[in-house]
Amino acid sequence: MIALNLRPTIELTDEAFEQLCRSNPELRLERSAQGELIAMAPAGSESSRQNLSLSSQLWHWNQQTKLGVAFDSSAGFRLPNGAIRSPDAAWIEKSRWQRLTPEQRRRFAPICPDFVLELKSPTDDLAALQAKMQEYVDNGAQLGWLVDPEMRQVYCYRSGQAVQVFEHPPCLSGEPLLPNFVMDFTLIWD
Repeated sequence: MIALNLRPTIELTDEAFEQLCRSNPELRLERSAQGELIAMAPAGSESSRQNLSLSSQLWHWNQQTKLGVAFDSSAGFRLPNGAIRSPDAAWIEKSRWQRLTPEQRRRFAPICPDFVLELKSPTDDLAALQAKMQEYVDNGAQLGWLVDPEMRQVYCYRSGQAVQVFEHPPCLSGEPLLPNFVMDFTLIWD
């Protein structure tokens, strides 16, 4: 990950950032609340496999419950603090998503997901991901999981609570936010 401070030379407005992303679809870009452009390395094959496993479990649960809308790592969200972030997986409760206009849904939706998941790849900095998870919570996320496959840990972020660290959990429950959702981590650890 590299963060570029473009100010005061370039103002990275929502429109300029969207154009930059459209012009460079092969890049994984985010914008910090301070207006920094953040470029991330593409995920390696193993990280991609792990992310698909986690994202598909969330998608499958949501298809069964129809309680909200699930997103993969290509979705960007404009958070209340002005950052545009792309979690590896996310979920938004249906009525919150439906309050957005069709135009807002087509762009970087101006909403913080209710649930976010980040998967640490070997090239990611743990402290930077922990700060990103806290940013999600500070901007309205109710639940967040930061998964570190190398250390076999899951950091659980809940609004208004201290971060919990789970060592090599076989699974975790998303209750009460995600009723009856249990993420199976055994495919990640193996």
